[in-house]
Amino acid sequence: MESEEQNVEQFKCKARLPEFIVPKQYDLFLKPDLSSACKFAGSVRISVEVKAPTRFVVLNAADLDVRDGSVGFKKEGDSKEIRPVEIITVEQDEILIIRFDESLPQGEGVLSIDFEGILSDKMKGFYKSVYEYNGEKKNMAVTQFEPADARRCFPCWDEPSFKAKFRITLEVPSDLVALSNMPVLEEKRNGPSKTLYFQESPIMSTYLVAVVVGMFDYVEGRSSEGTMVRVYCQVGKSDQGKFALHVAVKTLDLYKKYFAEPYPLPKLDMVAIPDFAAGAMENYGLVTYRETALLFDEKHSAASNKQRVAVVVAHELAHQWFGNLVTMEWWTHLWLNEGFATWVSYLSADSLFPEWNVWTQFLSETTSGLRLDALDGSHPIEVEVNHASEIDEIFDEISYRKGASVIRMLQSYLGAETFQRALASYINKFAYSNAKTEDLWAVLEKESGEPVNKLMSSWTKQQGYPVVSVKKSNGVLELNQTQFLSSGAVGTGNWIVPVTLCTGSYENQKKFLLEEKDKKINISDINGKWIKLNVNQTGFFRVSYDKELAAGLKLAIESKQLNSSDRYGILDDYYALCMACKQNLSSLISLMAAYKDETEYTVLSHIISISLRIVSMVADAAPELLTGTKAFFVGLLEPFAAKIGWDPKEGDKHSDAMLRGELLTALSELGHSRTVSEAKRRFEAFVGDRNTSLLPPDTRRAAYVAVMQTTQSGNKSGFESLLKIYRESDLSQEKVRVLSALATCPDPSVVVEVLNFLLTPEVRNQDVVNGLGGISFESCDVAWTWLKENWEYIAKTYGSGFLITRFISYIVSLFSSDEKANEVEEFFASRTKPFIARTIKQSVEKIRINANWARNIKSDKSLGDVLNELLK
Repeated sequence: MESEEQNVEQFKCKARLPEFIVPKQYDLFLKPDLSSACKFAGSVRISVEVKAPTRFVVLNAADLDVRDGSVGFKKEGDSKEIRPVEIITVEQDEILIIRFDESLPQGEGVLSIDFEGILSDKMKGFYKSVYEYNGEKKNMAVTQFEPADARRCFPCWDEPSFKAKFRITLEVPSDLVALSNMPVLEEKRNGPSKTLYFQESPIMSTYLVAVVVGMFDYVEGRSSEGTMVRVYCQVGKSDQGKFALHVAVKTLDLYKKYFAEPYPLPKLDMVAIPDFAAGAMENYGLVTYRETALLFDEKHSAASNKQRVAVVVAHELAHQWFGNLVTMEWWTHLWLNEGFATWVSYLSADSLFPEWNVWTQFLSETTSGLRLDALDGSHPIEVEVNHASEIDEIFDEISYRKGASVIRMLQSYLGAETFQRALASYINKFAYSNAKTEDLWAVLEKESGEPVNKLMSSWTKQQGYPVVSVKKSNGVLELNQTQFLSSGAVGTGNWIVPVTLCTGSYENQKKFLLEEKDKKINISDINGKWIKLNVNQTGFFRVSYDKELAAGLKLAIESKQLNSSDRYGILDDYYALCMACKQNLSSLISLMAAYKDETEYTVLSHIISISLRIVSMVADAAPELLTGTKAFFVGLLEPFAAKIGWDPKEGDKHSDAMLRGELLTALSELGHSRTVSEAKRRFEAFVGDRNTSLLPPDTRRAAYVAVMQTTQSGNKSGFESLLKIYRESDLSQEKVRVLSALATCPDPSVVVEVLNFLLTPEVRNQDVVNGLGGISFESCDVAWTWLKENWEYIAKTYGSGFLITRFISYIVSLFSSDEKANEVEEFFASRTKPFIARTIKQSVEKIRINANWARNIKSDKSLGDVLNELLK
């Protein structure tokens, strides 16, 4: 298009920026004011290439004031500055349109802009976080730019494909630590302030630029290559960074070997931030974390906290290769970043801590992906993104967990060595550039000789997944695939499914691709009393067995012939089929009875979560059976709890510590009187002495839940004791533990008090969701009323971002009637914004699925008899 034909309107309401000018290098200066004013000033000199004639420069900017007279363009080597005739801010599109009278000369040039902004408390862009130092509240300045918030700090081409080099300069108070992606090149002090000049970065996307300014202590170490690694945390907490440091140093060495590519930067800093919306952020060379995801306190952190730190650190460091060195071309390919980092983090954790058995635990990631992807309101792994406001919502179980699961499925199909070799080739080929999903498939196809593109497109380009129904007839297995939907509806779609099966033993295995709707497999040459499809649960699909095959698998579980992954898979598939009304609840409960001798943490953890979900559904659908249902699950879980006990034992495994807490918490929620009274006894001891050995971190939440189970509006002493623990603790993990227990109280009036407390300044915005996650079925009505009454405040406080979606999903997804689904739809009809639209649709669908399931439970005539039989 000729520059004369260009006009302002053509740049509005577009998904992407025009490409007639591209950035090559940013010289960025920032001066944060951390006083009560909480603002910042800055300037940016962007070296650009003008690729086509234009009178316009179009780039991203949001919530910034551009200084009058500061904008100019110079052609390289020319002293004449061209000044714009008009600068237009388009708030809706978050773009800055700079119009010149004349066409800009093609070739290299420099665009200059000075600007000012506010250090907001929204936890995105350049924002403030509050911490305490010597009893005094202070502000730190932090950046969080992913997915599209660098534009809130400086004007830029804020899309992943516009990679450029960055030279960053910071002017900050002399007594503060200031960090960025690269090491400091030079420091100049001027009385109370200092100016830090950082080394130029390699080319990278804007969402990976990072700055942190505040007071910190640190611990440090070096990788085998000599890379300096530091963990920064609040003053006085440096010991809590030692475990993350150990994981980071080892992980850098592991990834260098696995990807056949050294870590690309001269240093790696990891920083614990008190106010942080996500779990962590992989900024190149300066990774930021919530305190709960980076710090580990030997005395007061639980085993689950330790594992979370290890997995999150491994996830973020995987991004230094997958995401930072090789970057997705556009947000449609977000899963390339997040799915791979999720999968690789388990690879790392398994290598460093083989005794944790994390690959079995990985199945809980797969389950989360399967749950969301069984909704009609799900989306493909590769999802079209037409506006920046839509990006936040795809940071979900599909991009992370389905993404990681289909990678595991592909690795299992191609073989570990071939897969690793191909990944190294991919990293090598696309280093310092951008890639699309098809680029990865092409490399994998070349290395393996398999039709990877054809196979995987069915998993990434269409939403959902199949349920493979299987029945046996005269030495032949008859397989049929249809899309699985939790609503019970019949979906469309066809997948190329890598099927594995074993019969009677893991020695007798077959593998094949199920490409068509129906297939018959001759198994007359294989003997065995049971047949299991999807061996080791490496495939992202469900299996529905006929009655005869299901009975054989139940016997195989009871006789301990199946490994833990397959025991998990059989239970999870059956549970999903039950929720979709393809099996009745009485048969699911009968199957669960077969797990009475289970030994594996991951399987028992899943039994616990399914048990609690069934109890809440029966409470609504068949309240007359609630006592019997609770009694059955208490009878199933109590022997495990009795065996593992309240107190740690010598020789306990890591998973024993996690299981102990989960079992005792579940029994407290189920109202098991012996557990509740013992929990309260230990809690009283803990209130009197925070260092008592009677309540170590792994069982604290169980005690907190027990206390809230017995709290009523007329007797709130336990609730008040918990608030006291919350207020006195400076450990984020302890605060989160307390918050997650408060709303489990069955007294709705107390829950309203808890919900109001969550919105006070005492609770950091990021932590509110931990409180919401505890809401029980008994309190969902009052929680919904509370949400409606406070929606305006919540929407204003949280704005866009994934945190606001949790308010909706955690509260309304508990309902199980079509009337409530209609009510939720009606309330949000006039309040929907692009960044919550998908969440509202999915949450309403979940309510309708619950309503269906409740009707099915009501009509299950054998449920009472089955419970009575099992309780004999």
